[in-house]
Amino acid sequence: MNTDAVTPRTETFETEAGTARVTWLDAPAPRLLLALGHGAGGGIEARDLRAIGAALPAHGVSVALVEQPWRVAGKKLAPAPKTLDTGWRGLWPALTARGLPVVAGGRSAGARVACRTAAPLGARAVLALSFPLHPPGRPEKTRADELLGSGVPTLVVQGGNDPFGKPAEFPPGDYRITEVPYGDHGFAVPKKSGTTEEQAMEILTGSVAGWLADLA
Repeated sequence: MNTDAVTPRTETFETEAGTARVTWLDAPAPRLLLALGHGAGGGIEARDLRAIGAALPAHGVSVALVEQPWRVAGKKLAPAPKTLDTGWRGLWPALTARGLPVVAGGRSAGARVACRTAAPLGARAVLALSFPLHPPGRPEKTRADELLGSGVPTLVVQGGNDPFGKPAEFPPGDYRITEVPYGDHGFAVPKKSGTTEEQAMEILTGSVAGWLADLA
């Protein structure tokens, strides 16, 4: 993981769903903690999570990359949403122990977890990366209620070609949305687009940093 001047520190915590793991990327003088969960098909090595972990500490935001118990246990498939929520809730005391406002977030399935649990846990806001608005090719199976029901300020960052929901498909609501042009569900961009992965990640991290600055 490329975190530039930030030295990662890893801890494990027991939850009712099993052992979870947190990789801390600390800002020198943090004003917020951004906690990010991963998706159902991968871990904290995802390009968007790595980019945020590298960029945000310089903006006064510490980052906690959360690995759900199923991932720590080496399982291939994510459990049911209820179990994911249990694992996230079990980590919340460790996330709030620093006395900082905590912004809950994640990519894909992790974004859904953050939206479902934000208000009950007292999250300051939600960052939803690649929110899976619907299964690919099944727009009628919408999950918009989870996003619209977060109950806190919410930023969605979505790839322009995400098969789980393009930005134009998202319903009106009390949230902000940023498009990463040409990006797929993992924010990969085709070479023919003329946009590099570095440029795509700059759009993403710049949007997140600006939004978090507005929260302060």
